[in-house]
Amino acid sequence: MEEKFLLEMKEITKEFPGVKALDKVTIQIRESSVHALMGENGAGKSTLMKCLFGIYQKDYGEIIFCGKQINFTSPKEALDSGVSMVHQELNQVLQRNVMDNIWLGRYPQKGFFIDEKKMYEDTKKIFDELDIDIDPRKKVGELSVSEMQMLEIAKAVSYDSKIIVMDEPTSSLTEKEVRQLFKIINKLRDRGCGIIYISHKMEEILEIADEVTVMRDGKWISTDNSKDLTTDIIINMMVGRDLSERFPLKTNVPKEVILEIKDFTAKQQPSFRDINFKLRKGEILGIAGLVGAKRTEILESIFGMRERETGTIILDGKVVTNKNPHEAIRNGFALVTEERRSTGIFAGLDITFNSTISNIDVYQGAGHFLDDKKMKLDTEWVIDSMRVKTPTQKTHIGSLSGGNQQKVIIGKWLLTNPEILMLDEPTRGIDVGAKFEIYQLMNELAKKDKGIIIISSEMPELLGTTDRILVMSNGNIAGIVDTNKTTQEKIMTLSAKFL
Repeated sequence: MEEKFLLEMKEITKEFPGVKALDKVTIQIRESSVHALMGENGAGKSTLMKCLFGIYQKDYGEIIFCGKQINFTSPKEALDSGVSMVHQELNQVLQRNVMDNIWLGRYPQKGFFIDEKKMYEDTKKIFDELDIDIDPRKKVGELSVSEMQMLEIAKAVSYDSKIIVMDEPTSSLTEKEVRQLFKIINKLRDRGCGIIYISHKMEEILEIADEVTVMRDGKWISTDNSKDLTTDIIINMMVGRDLSERFPLKTNVPKEVILEIKDFTAKQQPSFRDINFKLRKGEILGIAGLVGAKRTEILESIFGMRERETGTIILDGKVVTNKNPHEAIRNGFALVTEERRSTGIFAGLDITFNSTISNIDVYQGAGHFLDDKKMKLDTEWVIDSMRVKTPTQKTHIGSLSGGNQQKVIIGKWLLTNPEILMLDEPTRGIDVGAKFEIYQLMNELAKKDKGIIIISSEMPELLGTTDRILVMSNGNIAGIVDTNKTTQEKIMTLSAKFL
């Protein structure tokens, strides 16, 4: 007897100019199951889901949902039919409140007016069911990134969907919030939902998924029960080669102090207070801490994005002010921001623009015209050295996978030849192969006597890549530890010191 599936995508094929994104990919989702979809950045995972969701139109193949052949022409049609998607890149109306964002385009009516009372009660009911502690009337722009992520999940649930696609849902969540998300997923699975779970976090996949499908270069590689898999097996299928070590061998040697941060206190409180630390040439300094510990705020203040009440920046023995990012760039600082979609890229513009914008002064020739030839050469260097998968330099960066976008961002900053490279969650939503390349790049820069600061919420990443770790707790430095002399437990204890 033929097995029935909630969703079948058969031999889905999709081509873009210069690249075959999907090549006869088949995936089958059962009721009451979590089906993980894995692969390197650019493997075609998001493209496949966009074909399901009506964002892209497939070139070939068929999609069968609840026994009927479908071909959604828009996300609205997919949502109305019971298919919802929690996107990796958050796209919310920051000026409106939480419940507006959940019911946007389908407000409950009372005559000619919006029924605010019902909208509040319906939102509260969903939040209570999912154990989400957010005020429905709070403005979305005031939420943390993790709260925005939970809001998106609640919105997907509000459609009473039979299929929910989650694209890197835990990329901005703490360990506690991940536990909460897994409870929500288990509730949805018990209801009969099919969850398609896209993630690069192996441990999560093996814990929450029933089945795992691996894709590589736009092709289906394998579908297996998760209990039959290990991290090594998945990595081998994803990259097509053994990746015996998650982190490259560190060969950098920290030398004399290159950067000193003295008495840093933010102008707007509550935020960071009395921050003092030193960074040496050739050193990789990690910053650890729970969500809300004010790690990002410190880097943004060093880079001139935030005002500080007090504080001195000493670079190579000289005081620099970094009153704004432009001045910080001139002084040799670079910052890869956490939210690449909103603060890292110009999504509607091409790779050439995104690669060269931070170094634009260099390309001004006679008569203030830009040197197109030099810009093209530098863009080619970014694409080649960072191994960016793209058809051409003129491809809009917004059409690339998240990992390839991140590679362009890092390449853009390397073109400025910075003395201090600051990285805020640089491997969030990036596959193991691309992560390894970024770790290697950090090592190479450190060997050239650059100073590197990295914020990461992934403890193994900090322990595997850094020389020392500065631990933040509620806006204060809780301690600075030598990486090779510390443990995950010690760092977590320090993270809770001022709570």
